[in-house]
Amino acid sequence: MLLFAVALASVPVELTIHPLAVVLNGPRDGRQLVVTGRFADGSLRDLTGVATVTPDRPGVVAVEESAFLRPLGSGSATVVVSVSGRAATAPVTVASVGPVVSFRRDVIPALNVGGCNMGACHGTPSGKNGFRLSLRGEDPAADFRHLTRDLAGRRLTADPATCLLLLKGFGQVAHEGGVRLPPTGDAARALADWVRAGSPADPADLPAVTKLEVTPAVRNLVAPAEPQQQLAVVATFADGRSRDVTRLSVFTTSDLSVADSTLTGRVYFKRPGETAVLVRYQDRMASVRLAYVRPTPGFHWPELSPRNALDTATFAKLKALTLTPAAPCSDSQFVRRATLDAIGRLPTPAETASFLATPDRDALIDALLARPEFADWWALKWADVLRVSKATLNPKGVSGFHLWLRDQFAAGTPLDQLARELLTAAGDTATHPAAGFWRTAKEPQQRAEAVAQLFLGSRIGCAKCHNHPFEKWTQNDYHALAAVFARVTTHPQPGAKPDRNRAAVAEVVSVQRGGEVTQPRSGKVLRPDVPGGGLPGVPPGADRRAVFADWLTGSPTFARALANRVWFHLVGRGVVEPVDDLRDSNPASNAALLDALAEELVAGKFDLRHLVRAVMRSRVYQFAADPAAGESVRYFAAAQVRLLSAEQLLDAVCDVTGVPEKFAGQPAGVRATQLPDGDTGHPFLKAFGRPAREMPCECERTGEAAMPQALHLLAGATVGDKLKAPDNRLGRLMRSGAGDAAMLDDLYLTAVSRRPTADEAKLALGHVASGERRAGWEDVLWAVLNSREFLFRH
Repeated sequence: MLLFAVALASVPVELTIHPLAVVLNGPRDGRQLVVTGRFADGSLRDLTGVATVTPDRPGVVAVEESAFLRPLGSGSATVVVSVSGRAATAPVTVASVGPVVSFRRDVIPALNVGGCNMGACHGTPSGKNGFRLSLRGEDPAADFRHLTRDLAGRRLTADPATCLLLLKGFGQVAHEGGVRLPPTGDAARALADWVRAGSPADPADLPAVTKLEVTPAVRNLVAPAEPQQQLAVVATFADGRSRDVTRLSVFTTSDLSVADSTLTGRVYFKRPGETAVLVRYQDRMASVRLAYVRPTPGFHWPELSPRNALDTATFAKLKALTLTPAAPCSDSQFVRRATLDAIGRLPTPAETASFLATPDRDALIDALLARPEFADWWALKWADVLRVSKATLNPKGVSGFHLWLRDQFAAGTPLDQLARELLTAAGDTATHPAAGFWRTAKEPQQRAEAVAQLFLGSRIGCAKCHNHPFEKWTQNDYHALAAVFARVTTHPQPGAKPDRNRAAVAEVVSVQRGGEVTQPRSGKVLRPDVPGGGLPGVPPGADRRAVFADWLTGSPTFARALANRVWFHLVGRGVVEPVDDLRDSNPASNAALLDALAEELVAGKFDLRHLVRAVMRSRVYQFAADPAAGESVRYFAAAQVRLLSAEQLLDAVCDVTGVPEKFAGQPAGVRATQLPDGDTGHPFLKAFGRPAREMPCECERTGEAAMPQALHLLAGATVGDKLKAPDNRLGRLMRSGAGDAAMLDDLYLTAVSRRPTADEAKLALGHVASGERRAGWEDVLWAVLNSREFLFRH
């Protein structure tokens, strides 16, 4: 009976074929079928590789490996697709005439498939071994010229058997790059057909590619399904005609440890996981998302009801991947976590004791969001990526810009308004601090890169010299965005004297009447625009930045980028990682969660506190850390354990020891999280990864443990001097007459927001009692400060 049930489970209840009907135009055409089986449990499996495909008429169409159809002669036929007794049919029509071989449509894609025009090969600017191609075929005219004219065209002959281009690509003569193409593949066939035809040029009016469609666009494969999926790619051209280009496309998976692909578009998984597959044909790209899940034996979803849309999206993903979420964190963990995440500091012992007595988590969140430290903490985060540093702004400019940021967060300025004020700021930076934003990048191209990374979560730098290799950004897109900022100018305030850093005390930011950006290759002046087009025309005399700000703050990408940053700062990793690298080929770990975050931000009218409250109230945020969670942390099944930031840690050391830090040039009482400048020169902050603020990137702040950090904690002056200070927390407690048990409670409540366990108390109090009391307490405090529980946010 069991064997019968297993047999039934392996038989599809329905077969579907894509496309439903096939039209092949001429002998050079072909079509990739995708065969999908639906099974009794509702799951879908790719059956393309195991399906039997049989034409009902010989001489019309041939079936190659992986259900690829190739025309044999004009006429009509029906192909019958069968798997395990199930069958489906698709009509096939073959026309006798089709497109002739094309340099742009066939040869350039074939060179892409072989990797011949990549940056590591002949696509490098200087070429390789005397042969140069444009990177990824971006300049077909130049490539045609190099192939047919360089060295008197010796690379090409009319006979494929003697053509140097083919012989090297096939590895049949010495070639430093080795075998680039299998001689029987479609890319090789395209090159051979072009050579055989006399290496013709394309007509000037050859329609360009307008759309690339990949099937399936999304697929979740659940074991016992085979861990593989065949893709089919169809290109549509400007004249409305379409063509299967599966075997002339390049397939790149986002995570090679999870999945890879073949030249024919079959994606195979090496282990369970998710991947984005970037498909490229000519200069068009499309991305699909595939997942392979191996259900956890005995998986059972716990009784867990969502509190908001963030939970709903996360729970759905965890269920689909059969990942069991962690239990809720303890109250002591929550008060410490929430206080660190919302306001950047530890809760005091009194705050911790009060919360533990009546643990109302929602009330604690609301109280934290009303604290003045909230503005300090979030101003610090934005000052990092806005590059608030005396390297670009001088000390007075830094203080003014930082204070302006803090005031915006204190007043609850919506994030879209904050972005608008930064983007359109002008005037004297001494009286208009937001204008300091334009001092951190002087050239239109630098400004475009910074704005895209900050507000669109897009790293566009690769498109400065060539089309972006992993995104739809083109070189035109890059420079058209730069044109938005081409008329912004800065000059020293009249009469201002430069300081020691040669930075003017204040600068004036203004918008000129003229200033354009040209495309470096064509020399064409580009109108201001956004990636993919869509920026409204700028009225004469208007500030281009204002038009851009209108477009930006209404863009869904803006909301997604900001929401992803907020989630990253609260949870420890972005839904998209890196947090400022949103692109089709770098998919969100949970697209529905990212959408829910963006919708929450928009619904709250871009109020930061509204989104922070929603995240912190979610059950997902309140999961405990789980050492066994492994990669499931990527899907937020458990809390991310992370080292406290440099500023948090220094302030925490000060709080626990009771000895504040004195920073050069700052008044007494200023905490590390309140420092306006990234370049403090403080050795402890530097060791623990405080960024110099040279890039508009979260990546500049490091959170990895390293040897210099251990040395600072174990034997560094910052910690050591505070341990020895006579009037530190230990000294004050001892002078107050506090007993040893009370002193230990105070230390633990301050450092880790809980009281010591019985074993911890026995060990610590026994050590204190075994020798000189003050020295013993210094040892205990040193051990607490070096404990993992203190150093990390759990």
